[in-house]
Amino acid sequence: MGFKKVGEGIFETPKAGNMKVPGRIFASDELFKDIEQGAKQQLLNVAELPGIQKASLGMPDMHWGYGFPIGGVAAFDLETGVVSPGGIGFDINCGIRLVKTNLEEKDIAPKLKELIDVLFGSIPAGVGGKGKIRIGESEMKELLNNGAKWAVENGYGWEKDLNFIEENGRMETADAEKVSKKAIQRGMPQTGTLGSGNHFVEVQKVENVFDSEIGKKFGLSEGQIVVMLHSGSRGCGHQIASDYIEVMLRAMKKYNISVPDRQLACAPISSPEGQDYLAAMSAGVNYAFANRQAMMHWVREGFAKVFGSDAESLGMDLLYDIAHNVAKFEKHEIDGKEKEVLIHRKGATRAMAAGRAENPPQYSETGHPAIIPGSMGTASYVLVGTEKGLKESFASVCHGAGRVMSRHEAMRRKKGEQVKKELEEQGKVVRGASLSGLAEEMPEAYKDIDEVIHSVEISGIGKKIAKMTPLGVMKG
Repeated sequence: MGFKKVGEGIFETPKAGNMKVPGRIFASDELFKDIEQGAKQQLLNVAELPGIQKASLGMPDMHWGYGFPIGGVAAFDLETGVVSPGGIGFDINCGIRLVKTNLEEKDIAPKLKELIDVLFGSIPAGVGGKGKIRIGESEMKELLNNGAKWAVENGYGWEKDLNFIEENGRMETADAEKVSKKAIQRGMPQTGTLGSGNHFVEVQKVENVFDSEIGKKFGLSEGQIVVMLHSGSRGCGHQIASDYIEVMLRAMKKYNISVPDRQLACAPISSPEGQDYLAAMSAGVNYAFANRQAMMHWVREGFAKVFGSDAESLGMDLLYDIAHNVAKFEKHEIDGKEKEVLIHRKGATRAMAAGRAENPPQYSETGHPAIIPGSMGTASYVLVGTEKGLKESFASVCHGAGRVMSRHEAMRRKKGEQVKKELEEQGKVVRGASLSGLAEEMPEAYKDIDEVIHSVEISGIGKKIAKMTPLGVMKG
């Protein structure tokens, strides 16, 4: 794989064989050398897909995934291109939201343990965990079609929250009729649940604000307490992906599409199969938005209970909620002309620069916040997109630290009790739905988040605004 350094933090390999475009990876020298060959090969496989535009892209947190690498970005021509469930992933709209407060560390230090206990008691978590929201099939379809709007209308949060969610918390292309009965039944009992794996609720402190002007516009200041919530579409999204991978495998025979890896199963964007998947995927996106909206409501209730003051008085406004497993129609400059394409982001975060129509009005002058979680016990960041990112990475940045160790290997190396003890010795309060889950998510299983963010900065595709460090962690 002849990747060569073509700029600071940018490595590229020219198209060869059946590749239709080059492969490009945004990473520091240190991170690039540690990216597995399997993930690099997946990036080159994606470059063979019909209608791919410009380049097959890898973010600095890139690692091996299903078909596409996690940390992969690809844009497709609407007429000649394809849509591939492997390019979005099984956890459709796994994403992140950040809630502000007007509290500081001194305010919460005496009550931190109580606060994490209250949050752990009020937010359902764990593998296959069942939630507190009880809905039937018809209401589930309303949720799939309306997303966070459904949650707000049913008392979970505030109307103004919708202004600070990507797509205003609702993809209009959703059609619950394109979602299987099995996906609906898997999702119904899990509405408003955290799940397991790398999903979490963290109480964090803003450690640094690197750009005071943008930090002020975002309402972030050093020493401030914020809450980060990371979750996705649970069993519903997983089932949608599984269902449509089977559809795509059949469609490839019908449309005479050949791919180097059957995990890249796809169909033309304009085909009935492609359109059905996009409608179902959008419904999965909406499920995740509603899911995070409900959990944020319980976070606010938890803070209100512990601090004896309502969430409004505690300044618990939503900074932003953003997806990092999704496909979206966007306009980008390709070969000197503006063109609408279908962007697949899998383990990648949209980061639109200032002035783009996709930004909420409140963030039109800055670009919307791109929220990047670290691994358990390490820092997280808020970034914004750049003009260079618009041109070079389809306005995309990393989505987190990225694994360097399998879950099995992590569990082999450490027990959950040990991970919990080490984090608590650092002064962090940790609650996990299972000890094995804590072992799987130990900080050493991930890349260095600071180096990942450094890669984004040196390559010029994003700019860091703030760094947060965890005080209390609730793991699924």
